[in-house]
Amino acid sequence: MELQTGNYKIRFISGGYEVFKDQELLYYNRRPMYAFVKTALSITEFYDAPYEEVAESANGLIAEGILRTPTGTELKFHDSFVIVSGGLRVDRKVSVIKTIDDLGFASKISFVLAPSDEISDYDYFAPGAWYRQNQFTAPHVVGNDTDCEYFWQSELKFGLPLFSAQHRASGEAISLSRWAADVVMRDTSIVASEHHVDRLINTGALGISKPEPKTLNYLYYGYPLRKQIETKRDGLMIDYVYPCTDGELPRKGIVYNIDYMMRTKTFSRVYHPMEIGFIQTYSVLVALGKYQNYYDMMLDAWRETYDRLRAPLFKVDNKQHYFNCMQLLTKATRKYGNAIGLPFACQLPDFDISSVSFQFGFVGQQPGIGYNLICYGDREGQQESSDKGRQIIDFWVKTAMTESGAPNVCYNPTIESFEPYPLWTRMIADGLEAILDAYVFTKKKNEDHPEWLEFCKQAANWLLTVQNDDGSFYRAYNQDNSMRMDSKANTTSVIRFLIQFYLVTRIEEYKAAALRAGTWCYENVYLNMEYRGSTCDNLDIIDNESGIYAMYAFQALYDLTSEDKWLEALKAAADFTETWTYSWDFPIRTMLPKHPFNTNGISGQSIITIGSGAGDVYMAAVSFNYYRLYLITGDEHYRDFAEFIHCNTRQSNDVDGSVGYIMTGLGHEAANFSNQTLQSHYHWLPWCTYVEIDPTARLEAAFGVYDIAEAELLPMQARIDSNRIYDHYADFSN
Repeated sequence: MELQTGNYKIRFISGGYEVFKDQELLYYNRRPMYAFVKTALSITEFYDAPYEEVAESANGLIAEGILRTPTGTELKFHDSFVIVSGGLRVDRKVSVIKTIDDLGFASKISFVLAPSDEISDYDYFAPGAWYRQNQFTAPHVVGNDTDCEYFWQSELKFGLPLFSAQHRASGEAISLSRWAADVVMRDTSIVASEHHVDRLINTGALGISKPEPKTLNYLYYGYPLRKQIETKRDGLMIDYVYPCTDGELPRKGIVYNIDYMMRTKTFSRVYHPMEIGFIQTYSVLVALGKYQNYYDMMLDAWRETYDRLRAPLFKVDNKQHYFNCMQLLTKATRKYGNAIGLPFACQLPDFDISSVSFQFGFVGQQPGIGYNLICYGDREGQQESSDKGRQIIDFWVKTAMTESGAPNVCYNPTIESFEPYPLWTRMIADGLEAILDAYVFTKKKNEDHPEWLEFCKQAANWLLTVQNDDGSFYRAYNQDNSMRMDSKANTTSVIRFLIQFYLVTRIEEYKAAALRAGTWCYENVYLNMEYRGSTCDNLDIIDNESGIYAMYAFQALYDLTSEDKWLEALKAAADFTETWTYSWDFPIRTMLPKHPFNTNGISGQSIITIGSGAGDVYMAAVSFNYYRLYLITGDEHYRDFAEFIHCNTRQSNDVDGSVGYIMTGLGHEAANFSNQTLQSHYHWLPWCTYVEIDPTARLEAAFGVYDIAEAELLPMQARIDSNRIYDHYADFSN
């Protein structure tokens, strides 16, 4: 018997299944009934067996059988296989029909990767957790250390519950994804351990495995307890494990155990109770395809799952939210001696200031907020906002410049000077863009600030001085212009500033520098998929902010030149970046009486550090960019995603005052919620509000509206014309 999806045939033979394309065997599983059993000794053993019966059903095939363990446990498997849009849907039901002394169980749906059992022969994709071979990640991140047998993570750590494996030589790929966004709350009456039973949990784990025919249990002090078993391994497998398992992961922090002096790892399992009558059910989509490159595979896998599981839009009045945020920023801006700015961090819900320090960009975004205050205040007649915005820009222009031409980036009013901070290329670019934008905005109003332009010129000349011969820039510099960090991956961060400074001055050297930097980024960041290093408080690792800054760079290059190569790179960066967004919802608890997630969902939050399961609102920063990309390409998906992040990122804010924060519009910086219990610093930083108001302000400046749904009501040609933002960027004729 067989089923067919596209060019692929799934044949059921000898109690197993095989996937062929033409006559080539790509994937198989000879013993699909697979169970992990928590024994009376509280270790995990695993067993597998072929189906006993396979029969046709009204919609597809039904496969059944009983898995019997040496301890006397019997688990009945009932698997349904149906061809649906997107691939093969597998619905599994596992029933406990007999048990004597076992404590819990889990199962998995797996496919052996037939072309090779070498991990390095495949590239992998798990949204926000695994890209290609995770070579640009910290050592404790799954996939970085290939000296493991299991590479599984909870699907709650993924932007969508999806995992793909692509054979590098052939381009053939297989993806497993959860069928529906129907997660329920785990049992909160128990504390999760490394080896516990939870009858309520219905989340799975995704990944690959290449196990030895031995059990593997890491005891609490790191000793790997192993026992030979009869189960045989056929090769490298892609797995959906249910309920979820995290591991095997290199231990973060202390990597050597004092007793055994070995590298220890973690392996946390969850089981359903081994009770007669207990039934486990779950559904998975299996998608198959062949792709020319990794980007195409990632795009297809992501979009199919996105279309199926994307959470509903959060209802928010974006115009009112923008006004609330601008009033918040106005109120939070104050003088500290001779300096003016916003606090570095404030605890919620009462805006209790916990730290005062001003950053030029990144998490402080002081000039960026200053520029937005000027625009808002002038447009709405809010004099306090206008004045404070101008004072912020003046403060940085008067105090930040160094003899070399590089601006200092972190001012502390307590010591009335700058902290000994590296000269981060990304942070410098953030502030310079904002000061230049402020100059352009006021110049168009016949208000000239030559000192603002001169500040930008000194810094632009500094960039020309430190640019490497290959067109790149280092990640950070010392005060004497020497290299501080030799990574070049976030060269992307300075390109938009250089282009816009060229548009203002029409000095060709700046354009040439931007194009040289762009060429380096095209060949290294885009083609090598090295979106890394843009966060100034983390290692030089892959992350979503690096994808965002690649979007900024390639979009600016396309706006300047209209060359297809930049649009190609822009789309690739956009496709990568959106996969870091929690585009589905699952329930969590906050343990805080005043928090938006008590009533709102988590969708729209974006994964901060690869594989962490922690989320923040940074994806809000690019709603305008994705909408612009839609207008350039006509790709409706970009419009949908732009609206999604323009709305759903607001779920972590008190958008209407109902949460009880001291100021409407406030939101928390970040939280980890992948275990369904929120863990957060519960504080606000300036960037949290900045990344929400800046794209809204750009949307209003370009299209005269505050919401993407409103922009969609405008004539298409008018939107396309308005989307040519560089046509009038430096037009001072009025």
